Amino acid sequence: MPHLLRTRKKPARRAVIILLIATVSALFLTSRGPSAQGKARQPSVHLNPVVAKLAEGKPFFGLSTSDLSLANARVMARAPVDFVYVDMEHTPLNFESLHNFLVGMTDKAMVLRKGNLQPDVALFARFPQEANESTWVVKQALDLGLMGVIFNGVDTKEQALVAVRSMRYPQLKGSAHMEPRGIRGSAPALAAWMWGLGTDEYERHADLWPLNPDGDLMAILMIESVEGIKNLDQILSVPGIGAIFLGAGSDLSHSLGVRLDNPELEAAFQTILKSCKAHNVPCGISPSTAPDIAKRLGEGWKMIRTTTPAITAWRASNPGR
Repeated sequence: MPHLLRTRKKPARRAVIILLIATVSALFLTSRGPSAQGKARQPSVHLNPVVAKLAEGKPFFGLSTSDLSLANARVMARAPVDFVYVDMEHTPLNFESLHNFLVGMTDKAMVLRKGNLQPDVALFARFPQEANESTWVVKQALDLGLMGVIFNGVDTKEQALVAVRSMRYPQLKGSAHMEPRGIRGSAPALAAWMWGLGTDEYERHADLWPLNPDGDLMAILMIESVEGIKNLDQILSVPGIGAIFLGAGSDLSHSLGVRLDNPELEAAFQTILKSCKAHNVPCGISPSTAPDIAKRLGEGWKMIRTTTPAITAWRASNPGR
């Protein structure tokens, strides 16, 4: 009998050892190296899949939703995209529902498959406040564990600067990335839990990319007016902007005083894209079909917000992308 007991314990011990090795490996992938407040360096794994794509020079794809049900959260977590953003600009501002949606997107099978803490799909959100009025909203959103904020109606450099500052913690002395100075208050416990990190490690990742090469947060600014286009070069001079996004163009068409099918709107799109390229900032647009996606990628757009059928059809004709 003692011999049998010893024999049965060996598989159990092996299972425990394998589990410990896998856990340590995952932690090593996401936490090795000095603090991001010191010298800039490339992390081994970006926890934000959008940042991971951009760091490799690749475009990124996403969806928008206003359905905050847990059923939809599970669908979005396994959608064939890199991000999904919750539109709270035109729907109720509900942080409890946003939090529950993020919890619902947690995919343990994905963690096991990848062997690290990077989700397949990052969660962003867009809010009703203008960029210079949204600092408290940004604080709430980031403390829930979101990986990016989309700021609507950015018209000036000053608004862009507030947007960037609101997403950054104040930096430690000697940081290589002091400016723009952050104003985000420190309460990282919930966000760190959602990201699967300790609080110190969360703060290392919770900075803006590409300003900080270790950062995993994205500040995405929407240009939706004639004034925004006029001031775009100044806006793009603000460090820390992850991307410029045009959406479907309806607000911009209203500002221009034309309909969506007017050539003036497309000319405005191209003007914005040209400025983004000049400043090396990814530019985003919302094509609705697979041919439109191919066209926009060919023009140099890096952020594509579309629909699941469109992205599925495009990927079917572009395997491996």
